Amino acid sequence: MTMILDGTKGVGLPTWNTAGRPTGISTGYTGYNTTTAQIEVYNATYNTWNTAGTPGNTYSVEYLVVAGGGSGGYGGPGGAGGGGAGGMLTGTSTLTSGVTYTATVGGGGANPSAGANGIQGSNSTFSGSNISTITCIGGGYGAGSNAAVAGGAGGSGGGASENGTASGGAGTVGQGNNGGNQVGTSSNAAGTGGGGAGAAGGSLNTNAHTGGNGGIGLASSITGSSTYYAGGGAGSVWNGVTATAIPTGGNGGGGNGSCNLNSNIATAGTANTGGGGGGRGGGGAGGSSAGGSGVVILSVPTSAYTGTTTGSPTVTTSGSNTIIKFTASGTYTA
Repeated sequence: MTMILDGTKGVGLPTWNTAGRPTGISTGYTGYNTTTAQIEVYNATYNTWNTAGTPGNTYSVEYLVVAGGGSGGYGGPGGAGGGGAGGMLTGTSTLTSGVTYTATVGGGGANPSAGANGIQGSNSTFSGSNISTITCIGGGYGAGSNAAVAGGAGGSGGGASENGTASGGAGTVGQGNNGGNQVGTSSNAAGTGGGGAGAAGGSLNTNAHTGGNGGIGLASSITGSSTYYAGGGAGSVWNGVTATAIPTGGNGGGGNGSCNLNSNIATAGTANTGGGGGGRGGGGAGGSSAGGSGVVILSVPTSAYTGTTTGSPTVTTSGSNTIIKFTASGTYTA
């Protein structure tokens, strides 16, 4: 494997095949691989062989992407459905040094007006020129009005409103679950729960007057500690009854539903969890049914982390990894 220098014929590089690559060498060793028919260069920092002319070193990162949650509906005065959680995806991706990757964080659905459906959350994405874009779908809206209205589709589906038979919104396969179904026929009842990443929203018979709980989210330990994301929002109770149980949002940032006579107000989905907003009943029940914003988190080997970011993400460490948490849109250059 001796390099040959010849002023008229050029440089003769050492040769090897993939199975017979040299070991115990330093960064910069270069040779011709007869298996791949390409010149390759060794990088000791990453223990990788890079084909000459390629963009540079590659390394694997773990990601968590959660879209914005949908907002709960606003009854008029009946029970309204809870907002569906934003879609949630986890996995690994291979980044290439020198390439800039973009994290787009979706916002939660805004508060609706009285008697109206909620609003779907916005998508979150992680993208780059040399990877497939990871797209999470915003959470579906919770149904409002004062009649049987279906919940909206999304990452997870929103819950249905009262007064009849209506379906929860459909969730996106692999990202979330359906909203709860309304299965009774009487009036003066409650809304069903929005779906979460880990379970469908709570369904109920309309005679129950209790409201459907939001679907539970899923836990991730990407930051170094187990945290739930993408919980569904709970449905609200009709403003003319006292509930035996306050409808609660799913673990993972889902908001609680309102119950006017219990003096229980609707709560918004938690920011940067993708939680759905709680349904808001009519008759003066206060609070907020807005969905929680999403989040994009990367876990990068600290040995490869460049420190080049935009958008002011939160940067921490966990073991041998550096954690980049985007709570608003930004970029990371590998």
